[in-house]
Amino acid sequence: MQVLGFPCNQFAGQEPGTEAEILEFVTSEFDVDFPMFAKIDVNGADEAPLYTMLKAAQPGDGDSPDITWNFEKFLVDRQGNIVRRFAPPTTPEDVAEVVPELL
Repeated sequence: MQVLGFPCNQFAGQEPGTEAEILEFVTSEFDVDFPMFAKIDVNGADEAPLYTMLKAAQPGDGDSPDITWNFEKFLVDRQGNIVRRFAPPTTPEDVAEVVPELL
């Protein structure tokens, strides 16, 4: 299993820093050791194409497929199929429990 991080500042300004500042923060405060990518938009006219694809495949349970808050998660299998979407409060450990179903 590989976690990928995509910082986004569209939620109450929680990611205002530069990419270098965000990387420093998550590694020093949370011991993050997974790849962190460039800051992107996940909703709206400037959303990253990756998130357009993720949301189309797994639109979620709300009235809109938009990402609701930071730390929303998507599970993608080895073949690149987007198999599940998880709400922000879902822990990485909860996501990991689903992974054996895909192996």
